[in-house]
Amino acid sequence: MVGFLSRRLANYVVLLVIATSVGYLLAAATLNPRFKYDSAQPRPPEAVITKALDDVNMNPEDPGLVRLGRWAKAIVTDFDFGRTLENKSINEEIGRRIWVSVRLLLIASILGSVIGVALGAYSAVNQYRWSDHTITFVSFLVISVPVFVLGVALKQPAISFNDTVGTTVFYIQGEYGAGGGGWGWSAIVDRLAHLVIPTVSLALGLIAVYSRYQRATMLDILGSDFLRTARAKGLRRRQALIKHGLRTAMIPMATFFSYQFVLMFIGAIFTEKIFGWHGMGEFFIDSLGDNDISSVAAVVLFSAVLVLLAGMLADFAYAALDPRVRTGGKRA
Repeated sequence: MVGFLSRRLANYVVLLVIATSVGYLLAAATLNPRFKYDSAQPRPPEAVITKALDDVNMNPEDPGLVRLGRWAKAIVTDFDFGRTLENKSINEEIGRRIWVSVRLLLIASILGSVIGVALGAYSAVNQYRWSDHTITFVSFLVISVPVFVLGVALKQPAISFNDTVGTTVFYIQGEYGAGGGGWGWSAIVDRLAHLVIPTVSLALGLIAVYSRYQRATMLDILGSDFLRTARAKGLRRRQALIKHGLRTAMIPMATFFSYQFVLMFIGAIFTEKIFGWHGMGEFFIDSLGDNDISSVAAVVLFSAVLVLLAGMLADFAYAALDPRVRTGGKRA
C-alpha cells in the first residue's frame, strides 16, 4: 500500500505544478492590471504606473514566463505568494480567508456525505416503496435548483422562524455578529448561528447528489453472490447489508466523495457572496474583477492543492475499503 500511495503522491505533485503554472500563465495573458490605473481620474504618470506594477510583479511588459518564475521562486524559497494589486500581502489575505472557506466546506461536506449515503442506502433497500419515491423526488428537486437560488430561498424561512420565536436564532449575513470574531463560548455560539443557513444551502445539494449515486451503487450490490453467502453463514440481513453491502457499495464512491469537496468550492463562491462570508470564493471573484494576476494564481494554487488532497483522500479511502489495494493488487 505504501508504494501505491507514494506513486500517487508523486503524480499529484507533478499535476499540481502543471495546473498552477497553466493557471498563472492564463491569468497573465487575459487579465490587464494596467486597467486600474488607465481608468483612474486623473491618470497617474506612466513612470508611476510602471513602478507600481513592477513592485507587485504584474507589469505586462515582462514576459509571462519571467513573472511566473519570480512568483514560483518566492513561493519555493520564502513561501511568499506575492502582493495584491493594492500592494497588500496575499499570504495575509489567504491566511485570513482560507479558514473561512474550509470551515464552511468541511462541515457541509461531512453532513452531505453522511446523510446522503444513509438516504441513498435506505432508498435502495426500500426500492419502489413510498420512501424511495419521496427521497428520489426531493433529491431531483434539489439538484435542479442552482446553489445560489437555493441559498437565497433559504433566507426567507430563516427570517420567518426568527420572527415567529421573537429573537434571532439563524443569521443570514456575515460570519459573526458585530463585535464578535473571538473564540470564547459566546463567540462560538454566535459563529454557529451564522454558520447554519450557509452550511445547509451547500449540504442540501450534496445530500441530493450523494443519495442518487449511493442508491445506484447499492442496488448493484443487493443481488450479489457475496451478500447471499454472508446471509448463508448466519448474518442477519441488516448486518450483511451494513458490514458487507454498504462497505462494498462505497468503494466506487470514494473518488466522488473526495473530488466533490473541490467542486463545492465553486458553489461556495456564490454562497459566500450571498451570505457575506469573506472566504476564498469572494477573494477569487474580487481578484478577477480587479485584474489581480497574482491573487488569481494563488487561488488557482489553493484549488490545485484541494485537488491533491482530494486525490490522496480517495486513495486512502480505496486502501481502507478495498483489500486488494492493501495487499498490492492492481487497480485500473
